[in-house]
Amino acid sequence: MLRSSIGRLRLLSILEGISYLLLLFIAMPLKYLAGIPEVVSVVGAAHGALFVLYILAAVHVKFEHRKTILWGIYAFILSFIPFGTFYLDKQLKHEQ
Repeated sequence: MLRSSIGRLRLLSILEGISYLLLLFIAMPLKYLAGIPEVVSVVGAAHGALFVLYILAAVHVKFEHRKTILWGIYAFILSFIPFGTFYLDKQLKHEQ
């Protein structure tokens, strides 16, 4: 999976998606409902790092596989939608 640019993007899309869901559905409620803001700091930092790696991997796939700019925008937008990166992973699975 890690040998190809698409494989790396698939892995990062899964990790980034999990971190986003943890941030939205666990860390944020703990911050606002339970008064534990430290969880957002930890999960948010991990999510931020994974997001940057995801974008870099998407750019790498875009250029290596000569994807359109619309595909790059599509991959970027999916990262803001809960479960969106899992959808991208499903699509990329067929390209590998």
